Amino acid sequence: MGTAETGAAWKSDLTLALLAALLAFVIDAWAGFGQLTDAGGDNDNLLRLVEVRDLLAGQGWFDLHQYRMGLEGGFVMHWSRLVDAPIAAIAFAASALTGSRPLGEDVAQVLWPALLFWSTLFFTARAARSFGGGGAVLPAILIGAAGYYFIGIYDPGALDHHNAQLMLTMASLALLLEAPSRRWAALLSGLCAALTLAVGMETVPYVATIGVCVALLFVADPGGERAIARNFGLGFAGVAALVFAVTVPPSAWGVAQCDAFSVAQFVVAAIAGVGLAAIAFIEPAAGSWRRRLGSLALLGVVLGVVVAVLFPQCLSAPYASLDPRLKELWLDHIDEAQSLFALLVRDPARVAARYATPLVAIVLMARHLRRGGWRRQDSLVAALLVVAFAVGAWQVRGTTFSIAFAVVPLSAWIAKWRARAETSSSLGVALRLAAVWLVSINPVWTGVAAAASMAFEKGKAVADGGASDRTCQKKASFAPLGGKADTTVLTISNLGAPVLAYSGHRVFAGPYHRNVAGNLLALDAFLGSADDARAIVEAHRVGLVAICPGNVETLILTRKAPQGFLAGLLRGSVPDWLEPIGEKGSPIELYRLKQAG
Repeated sequence: MGTAETGAAWKSDLTLALLAALLAFVIDAWAGFGQLTDAGGDNDNLLRLVEVRDLLAGQGWFDLHQYRMGLEGGFVMHWSRLVDAPIAAIAFAASALTGSRPLGEDVAQVLWPALLFWSTLFFTARAARSFGGGGAVLPAILIGAAGYYFIGIYDPGALDHHNAQLMLTMASLALLLEAPSRRWAALLSGLCAALTLAVGMETVPYVATIGVCVALLFVADPGGERAIARNFGLGFAGVAALVFAVTVPPSAWGVAQCDAFSVAQFVVAAIAGVGLAAIAFIEPAAGSWRRRLGSLALLGVVLGVVVAVLFPQCLSAPYASLDPRLKELWLDHIDEAQSLFALLVRDPARVAARYATPLVAIVLMARHLRRGGWRRQDSLVAALLVVAFAVGAWQVRGTTFSIAFAVVPLSAWIAKWRARAETSSSLGVALRLAAVWLVSINPVWTGVAAAASMAFEKGKAVADGGASDRTCQKKASFAPLGGKADTTVLTISNLGAPVLAYSGHRVFAGPYHRNVAGNLLALDAFLGSADDARAIVEAHRVGLVAICPGNVETLILTRKAPQGFLAGLLRGSVPDWLEPIGEKGSPIELYRLKQAG
């Protein structure tokens, strides 16, 4: 493909992705950007907004404390400023242009996810073009846009870092697929791989898979892959070093953190990237496939020894050291942390919505492997798809990536049947094409799952679908709380981030694994007796108690301690040191300490 033709393809893919993103934007605008006032219980989006506000208010770049959550003094969050910065920049610019800080925040909450949606679609289209030819681009745009839109990670207000990670990972894949024909693509692929790792540790499996694929392709085809391996390694190591210098304060350069980018991740990335580039550059190491494989195996051993000796704590399970009470009452109930096997038991209808299209794509790749003609592109896409599916089987949050990677082979499958339909007037071919489209569109499976779920729930009590906001997820439900003088609020962890986002209060609990002390203190207060709760609120100068009777966490805690303080409030047993305030029947019930007046 010539330079002019390549440039035209890039413009075409960019334009198609933009049109799809604009359509999604129009749909959200027509619906009134409802997610901005109803976060749907997503604490992470709200706490990211709080972080952005803190940054714009002057909190230090290296200071990741969340001072209004946890015990006095707060706790250090594990998120990256690399996501805070662009959101803050958009909010600052929009506020300056409009003269309104709230409006500037709304612009940032709408524009940032929309830009990520557009860029993710673009890189999906590029990956599909490299994998299945030009005919795969339109299907990739259509099924990709539908899948991403209904997953919800690009909704207005989606400030959490998972959407940025998906975009960067898809960009790394797309650039690596193009690397044989573009000299600079491998360097940028390594850059994107390092950035997605720096944003959060959730993408470690995908970054590792990409790196292993680059190394093994170099072993198999040194002539075509040597420069790619060298450039990818240099890009990966170089950006890892830059991110380390920019996001980690010098005082913490020697401190290893397993849940955030730190010296541990930097050292591993630097050794891996520089080592891969050196093996590809040095002639004796790259001379034969045995030497290449041996050199890379030695590099792997070095990486293993470095981690085992210097950072052994990072070899344990992510939440191995979590307090058992937090695991039982919090972690085990997080939807996105459930496994495939747990979903099969608790919510079988949801399995189709999350695992169907990746499984279809894996079957397609397996059939292709059996028929022969395996290509470089197949290795990269299949490896990422299988790893993402395995991660998704472990925790449902991984299915976001497997659904995205599945778009690439599915779009090529659709393109093949579209080409057949164009040369055939057979009704059978047309029906098969329609069937291929249907099984490739993830929202179709979501609809099937919803229908099945309704069938399973038939005859059971129907949840209140009105405007009562029983689970306390809407901004309006926190207005009475926001109107009170700033104080410390005792509430459940599910309400922690909304309280911070919608008021000036501080809280103890929030669904974050580093906030151990604050979460345990809230549990002690709610699960203990009224006297236990009084001792805690007096010792920590609590001014308000806020409960949400309809929230699932409230139900979990009351089942755990039916005679506890929280269960007593739900029964109407208010201790003499508290007095109810606010309107009767509000989603959030408020209580004030009598001593506080």
